[in-house]
Amino acid sequence: MFKKSILTITVLIFSIVSFSMAFAYQGPDGNKRKGKYTYRKVFKACAAAGMIESATPTISPADKTMGQWKNIFENKTFDEFKCTDNWAALSDTDILDIYSYFYHHASDSPTPAKCQ
Repeated sequence: MFKKSILTITVLIFSIVSFSMAFAYQGPDGNKRKGKYTYRKVFKACAAAGMIESATPTISPADKTMGQWKNIFENKTFDEFKCTDNWAALSDTDILDIYSYFYHHASDSPTPAKCQ
C-alpha cells in the first residue's frame, strides 16, 4: 500500500511538472518577421525626416538580453530608439511585433541576431 501511494504521488508530481513546462512563457506572441519589417520602416522614416543620422538601424536585437527587451517594451521606454513621435504613433500590434523581433533575437536567445 505504501509503495502504491509513493508511486502515485511521484507520477502525479511528474505530470504536473510536465504540464506546467508545456505552458511556460515563450515570449511575446507577435509576428517577429513583421516586427523586423516594421522596425526598419520606422527607422527609415526617421532618417528621411532627419531625426537620426544613419539610414541603417543602429540598435540590434542582440545588443540586449531578453529580460532587458522585456523591460523596455513593457514600460514603453523607447527613448533609446530616438524618434519618439514615430514610436508613439505605432499601434499596439506593431509594437508587439517589434517586441517579438527584438525578444526572439536577443543576445541570450537561442537564435541571436548576428548581423545588423
